[in-house]
Amino acid sequence: MEIGRQTPKIIPPLCLGRFHISEDYGFLLPNPLKELPDHYRPWMEIASNLPQLIQSHQLHAHVNQMPLLDVQFLQGYKEQRLAHLVLSAIAMGYVWQEGETQPKEVLPRNLALPLVEVSRTLGLPPILVHADLVLANWTKRNPEGLLEISNLDTIIAFPGGQSLEGFVLVTVLVEKAAAPGIKALAQAVNALLQSNQDDLLHALQRLRLSIQGITRVLGQMHDYVDPDIFYAVIRIFLSGWQDNPAMPSGLIYEGVSSSPLKYSGGSAAQSSVLHALDEFLGIQHSKESAAFLYRMRDYMPPSHKAFIEEISSVPSLRELAENSGPGQCLTSYNQCVEALAELRSYHIAMVTRYLIIAASKARSQRPNHLPGPPKALEARGTGGTSVLSFLKSVRDKTLAAILKPSGAMQSPP
Repeated sequence: MEIGRQTPKIIPPLCLGRFHISEDYGFLLPNPLKELPDHYRPWMEIASNLPQLIQSHQLHAHVNQMPLLDVQFLQGYKEQRLAHLVLSAIAMGYVWQEGETQPKEVLPRNLALPLVEVSRTLGLPPILVHADLVLANWTKRNPEGLLEISNLDTIIAFPGGQSLEGFVLVTVLVEKAAAPGIKALAQAVNALLQSNQDDLLHALQRLRLSIQGITRVLGQMHDYVDPDIFYAVIRIFLSGWQDNPAMPSGLIYEGVSSSPLKYSGGSAAQSSVLHALDEFLGIQHSKESAAFLYRMRDYMPPSHKAFIEEISSVPSLRELAENSGPGQCLTSYNQCVEALAELRSYHIAMVTRYLIIAASKARSQRPNHLPGPPKALEARGTGGTSVLSFLKSVRDKTLAAILKPSGAMQSPP
């Protein structure tokens, strides 16, 4: 069965491998490396002991004594990704070791130079991003075992103990749950290109199931992450130096720039999954939200950003569903949009628990003589947004994308 008009522009089939996306792992880096060559042992020794060094206030001293190492001995993409994880994690610990009231505003050259150089090679910013903390920061305890939380470890950690590990690893599993959906999305795009309605409908069904699976897996956060520990201990190490009142001027990367540079902290908005879904489903966000989301694409591996841009260039699924009238295509499209809106509503509830309620609890329980948990980002996400208003706007625009069959009676105002 054929659908739609043939597009005059010949677009090649969408192939995940071309964008370094795995059919099995999605945007996760498959089987990341855990060790760098011996030349980089000084980096690995510090990174492997980050929680202890931060909590004992010894990280500054260890970093200051670290030799300046050349990144040219890194061989291959996976070594470069591990180096970026290691160096950016050390940088976060270095900046925030003493908390938000005494951040380090200069990153020493022996850390800044290799971090910036490996960042340029990878096309990533010189700060810890989602592609580091999650996509390249997991390993199986038993290589032959399943990809489930009991069989997973982080490679690099921060203070926060089991809650930090749970936060990273549940997010790894969220990315894994998205993999069938990303594969289905590519199949749906190719069905659109080939005007094959049967393949399109099957792909949309798999896409909806994957989005619902993401929501279920995200719920595991409640089992593994304590909201009070996330808010008071973990969050600061994910915070950047753009739109952050604790570091209004930014961070000087010694030997790189004499002026401070500004980069956003890690954020769920840096995950390519939701960007790909928004592009494919034709979700239009508000000007302010869209500007932030587009900026977050510069915090993704360039090949993943290119994949999202490729999706935006293919024939519009939304237009097809809108023009096809009542029927399976419209229904399947709406089911995917509804599942995405439900995921975003669940994320709002989670952020409310882990940020808004946790912040209120921390304020009420703080003894007068103690500085207490961080306040600079109290109502903001680690990426710097006013988090609840941003998430609600994104959710509401997703709901607004649900199509009404042409000719359907509108509800009275």
